Amino acid sequence: MLEHDSRLILLHPDDNVLICVSAIEAGDILPVAGGTIPAREGIAIGHKIARVALGQGDKVMKYGAPIGSMTAPVVAGQWVHMHNMKSDYISSHTRTALEQGA
Repeated sequence: MLEHDSRLILLHPDDNVLICVSAIEAGDILPVAGGTIPAREGIAIGHKIARVALGQGDKVMKYGAPIGSMTAPVVAGQWVHMHNMKSDYISSHTRTALEQGA
């Protein structure tokens, strides 16, 4: 269970990620049950931060449900996003700008 920190939200007790509700700076000390973890990098509002170490292939749990799988290992306090996880529900996640016709 997450200790009080207004910068983070734990959406469900089974989640292995926390959600940033304000910007986290690299090196910030973040309280979690049983101690603290350092933020390994800056993390923007709305993004996920690993609550525990996650290995490649581990399920990312958010809202108490799996939302994807890790494509690379991370340590507690590291940013979790599309550069190190993939959705298990959509084939890809891209944001491509389409050119307007002339």
